[in-house]
Order: sequence, then structure tokens, then C-alpha cells
Amino acid sequence: MKWATILTAFVLAASPALQAEATQPANDQYDIGGPFSLTNQHGVRFTNADVKGKPYLVFFGFTHCPEVCPTTLFELTGILAELGAEADALVPIFVTVDPERDTQEYLASYLGVFDRRIVGLRGTPEETAATARLFRATYRKIPLEDGDYTMDHTAIIYLMDRHGELFDRIEYLEDHASQVAKIRRLLASR
Repeated sequence: MKWATILTAFVLAASPALQAEATQPANDQYDIGGPFSLTNQHGVRFTNADVKGKPYLVFFGFTHCPEVCPTTLFELTGILAELGAEADALVPIFVTVDPERDTQEYLASYLGVFDRRIVGLRGTPEETAATARLFRATYRKIPLEDGDYTMDHTAIIYLMDRHGELFDRIEYLEDHASQVAKIRRLLASR
């Protein structure tokens, strides 16, 4: 028996809630996305109505992230540049899971080094949690020994179609060609 099978059996036996969630098909559009309302890096309310009829990307992260977030946003910036004007039809969204530190001003400054089309969103802790639940994204604060903290978070880019339904996902450090192909397919689905 493989270790993954053993671990899965253990986790499922330990938690009925995890068992219910794990029985959903992995690539199904089940419960991904929905109505959200947060504030962008310019202080303007941004909701799902702002992306109605447009394909969009959603990535959850935080500005103090040491690796995953800057790497993902750097890759995304490169892909958007590669796609050129074609990428103008796409709305890339970065949702901070650390609204405590990621103020509007800090978020705007941080995103200023990446593609200008990336919309940074932040909300209250409750709004952030509600939005993350819509995408089945997870995050949690991890205290550090020096009194500071970091955030553990889902490292997936959700590709949403113009109807607001899950089209595909991009995994962290997925091959560049695969990422571009998925985004091109999303754009072609318009």
C-alpha cells in the first residue's frame, strides 16, 4: 500500500468534515467562486460584478510572503507580458490573506513592481475569510519565534471563466508552457 493511500485513509478516518470534502471530485467546478466584495489597492470597492462577463484569475497570498507570492506574481507578470494585448481581456486578482499588515497603501506599493493589470484586493478579516471560502482557499497565521508571524496559504491560481465558474487551476511552480496554455484556453473560451 502506498504512503499517500495510508495517509489519506488516516486523515479521512480522523475527520468526518475532511471526509465529506475529500469525496468531491478534484477537478469539478463544485462550489468554487461566487459573489465577493473587497476593496482594491486604490481604495475602491471591487466586487464580482466588476468581472462579470470577463475571464479572471484569483490568487490568495500576502505581501510579506518570502517565496510563493512574489514568485507567482513574477511568473504571472511574465505571462501577461507574453500575451500582450490579448491579456487585456483578463482580470488578474491578488487577494491578501493578511489584511492586518497589508494595508491599502502597502498593497498598492507591493503590486507596483508587477504587471499594472493585477488588481490587489483586501478586506476585513471576515470579508477575507468569506472570499477564501468561496474559492476553497485556506490560510492561517503561523507565529514565528521572534514574535512576528507568517501566513500559510493555498498556492493555486484559480482560472475563472466569464460566467464566474472554475475553468482550471494553475499549481505553484507549474511548467511555464502549461500555465500559458491554460490561460490561452481560458481567453479562447470567451
